[in-house]
Amino acid sequence: MSDLPPRRTRRALVILIAALLLCAPPFYLDVFWLRIGLFAMAAATGAIGLGLLTGTAGQLSLGHSFFLAIGAYGYTWLGGDEPGAGLPTALALVTAVLLAGLVGGLFSPVAGRVRGVYLGVATLALVFLGHHILVSAEPVTGGFNGLSVPPLSVGSFSFDASGPELAVLGVPFGAEERLWYLSLALFAFTWFTARGLLRSRAGRALKALRDSETAAAVMGVPVARYRAGAFVLSSMYAGLAGALLALAFRRVVPDYFGLALSVDYLAMIVIGGLGSVAGATVGAVFVTALPLLMTRYADQLPLVAAPGAAGGTLGPTEASRYLYGAAIVLVLIFAPDGLGGLLHRLRARIRRRPAADPVPAASAVRAKEHTP
Repeated sequence: MSDLPPRRTRRALVILIAALLLCAPPFYLDVFWLRIGLFAMAAATGAIGLGLLTGTAGQLSLGHSFFLAIGAYGYTWLGGDEPGAGLPTALALVTAVLLAGLVGGLFSPVAGRVRGVYLGVATLALVFLGHHILVSAEPVTGGFNGLSVPPLSVGSFSFDASGPELAVLGVPFGAEERLWYLSLALFAFTWFTARGLLRSRAGRALKALRDSETAAAVMGVPVARYRAGAFVLSSMYAGLAGALLALAFRRVVPDYFGLALSVDYLAMIVIGGLGSVAGATVGAVFVTALPLLMTRYADQLPLVAAPGAAGGTLGPTEASRYLYGAAIVLVLIFAPDGLGGLLHRLRARIRRRPAADPVPAASAVRAKEHTP
């Protein structure tokens, strides 16, 4: 019991230092790095939701991009004017998240009764259905050309550069700087709610479902209800991630929300570690930042050509997919619990490193004194 206050103090200190570090980039980094951070925080929000569904509840989903599209297009249409419902954009953001959860609830009877590869195939159908709807419903979605995303406003404050100029400590705050703190706040909300869920009774029930549905049912866990609830919650996280991606991209197009995006999210949680909030975040940063960095530094990397280069050269996007495909193989072989689990084991090993024990030395001295 005496160790609890120091441990809580250290944890609070770590959270404070992390918060200060994450608040600093808009004052020191240029737009390119801020945009990487925006995409990474949005992706991490969605990856945490998929981690709860696949890593914690043990349900395979290949339709995560479908719910990302609902969040992105839902916010864009609800907050837009032509076409759109013209709602206040803050209300449109909340409504888009709830809409993603509602659609997930409509699909939850399937998620509550089907599992494994069968659920993966069922959710895969959602991706193709969603892409067809986004392309065909042109009056609402804009078709192949997509829609421009309305900037988010809360009261008189706008999260883009169209409003009054804003400078903090002499640093001008444009759209990326303002969106940084919005994304950071929503990501922090996602992080702490997901960790709270994992430590709660519902989180323990979901882990029991993953390990053995029969044992969970014997212990009184309503299997279908918890599996359906995990699917709805994951859908809402995906909807929030889609809305954040739309705000960062400033335009939504159907081709972005395809099967490749769902595979990317599976790669995030596998590389980071299934069932780990921190692991999903690490995996999301890795998978999101890698292609952007390779695009920027393509002329300095061997075997990688700049986008649009002629010939059969390897582009940054393809090269990044090969790299994190190789990363998945390496993780599965050498660190089955992902990068998050690897970091956790290293931290635990450092904490368990024993200090020099004086007892054996003293015993050896006494034994030597009594030796004839």
